[in-house]
Amino acid sequence: MGNRRRLYSSPEDADDCSPFFGRTFAPMNIRPPWFRSIILGCLGIVGSLPVAAAPAEIRTPPPPATPRINGPTVFGVRPNSPFFYTIPVTGERPIAYAVDNLPAGLSLDSSTGRISGRMTKAGEYPVVFRASNRLGQAEKKFRIVVGEKIALTPPLGWNSWNSWAGSVDQDKVLRSARALVSCGLANHGWTYVNIDDTWQGERGGKHFAILGNEKFPDMKKLCDDIHALGLKAGIYSSPWVTTYAGFRGGSSDDAQGNWPKVEGYDKYQANHRLGKYTFEKNDAAQWAEWGFDYLKYDWNPNDIPHTKAMAEALRATGRDIVFSLSNAAPFEDIAELSKYANAWRTTGDIVDAWAPPTAEWWQASVTEIGFNQDRWVPHGRPGHWNDPDMLVVGWVGWGPNLHPTHLTPAQQYSHISLWAMLAAPLLIGCDLERLDEFTLNLLTNDEVIAINQDALGHSARRVATMGSIDVFRKQLEGGSVALGFFNRGDSTQTIPARIELIGVGAAPHVRDVWRQKDLAPTGGKLEVTVPGHDVMLYRITPAAK
Repeated sequence: MGNRRRLYSSPEDADDCSPFFGRTFAPMNIRPPWFRSIILGCLGIVGSLPVAAAPAEIRTPPPPATPRINGPTVFGVRPNSPFFYTIPVTGERPIAYAVDNLPAGLSLDSSTGRISGRMTKAGEYPVVFRASNRLGQAEKKFRIVVGEKIALTPPLGWNSWNSWAGSVDQDKVLRSARALVSCGLANHGWTYVNIDDTWQGERGGKHFAILGNEKFPDMKKLCDDIHALGLKAGIYSSPWVTTYAGFRGGSSDDAQGNWPKVEGYDKYQANHRLGKYTFEKNDAAQWAEWGFDYLKYDWNPNDIPHTKAMAEALRATGRDIVFSLSNAAPFEDIAELSKYANAWRTTGDIVDAWAPPTAEWWQASVTEIGFNQDRWVPHGRPGHWNDPDMLVVGWVGWGPNLHPTHLTPAQQYSHISLWAMLAAPLLIGCDLERLDEFTLNLLTNDEVIAINQDALGHSARRVATMGSIDVFRKQLEGGSVALGFFNRGDSTQTIPARIELIGVGAAPHVRDVWRQKDLAPTGGKLEVTVPGHDVMLYRITPAAK
């Protein structure tokens, strides 16, 4: 498990950009230290600085006091579904919002930037967002696409499991939503507030659906409170009889939905199975009535019939509910599963470890997951996203006792950069009320988020490996390219890169995305120095004509 897995999904992937470095490198499944040393020596790579403890580096400058409109450039909604979008803007408050060419059926709250209403006619509607305060103004072109596809960019938000796990309750979720707003994350586009397992109570009500237990006494009020903050709400379920955490699932062996509650994992895991009778329509109708916007549907293996049934049940509610499969999608079925799901887990559960071994057999480290996504790349696209699991930064611990992430600052920069490049859903898993300056800075770089939210929806491809450095390339809207240089080794490495060969023309513009700093003209060449376990992330833009 500690060996390095296959680097490329095909020889074509490996050769895609190897001229970029003036060398061709063959895939290597296993790279012991002695072999890596030989490779580094042959390449003449500079590097002898070991990874050492250092103060967390704040790389991203604070946003300006003048308005800046953040978030994606596109949003999808189905005809006649409730429309709800909050324009994410940083800058000194108060801010006044305006929208040019707002389609019929929609209205804007000019003091909050929230757009709501319904649209009946399919099509693409270009608009212009505007924001102003006493110091200045900003504008941004935006597209509203009315059709069958939603989640046209990867979801951004928070999930309760990696911090609270089974200790989650309604108060913690609402406090997390308020923290998402008060700390400013919402101004950068973070939107979803998702409840994970252990909320489920009895089956009943007018829909004969799963109702909230004593920890969640009023789901409708919780959703209303989250929406009143300009955010969206998510919920969890499983088609199994019993969920992973031992709570009521979406099926039963009894037509009346009776559920055999069993205490103790060793006993209730026998009901981690699909029951004879399913209640997708009942549960979906209840979630829509409460006002949920996102569903995490969790079982293993994800199968096509139950995925399709829930997708159809959600669609029948008339509410746009992002449908995310968990844990995990069988690769051999992904072409079919991806037709019905907006996202799917490509892995088991992540833990806050850089590399194996991990404490439990079912946990996977950041490097095990992040650097082994190559074969999934062709399946990610707007409305349908590969999900390598949640973010493990900040205070995590799977509740109720939390700890600061075991990832170093450099490893956290690599973690966020790689997930952004992969066009993965970005779901924060930490306690939002304990965000420190470093973690907040890490999560609010709008240029990094823009790479993740790019409207083309391409996942990055690994295009070269030089010693311990893996290079990922992501095509962006408008002809730009994002390049990530990830150093998986323990020592600082320096490599030469030939920027003019990556397909953006001669004399391109090079920008350090984390530091939001333009580089001096490079003459088509760039020397990249990456500390151990760290990353350099660039946006390469064609020269102005």
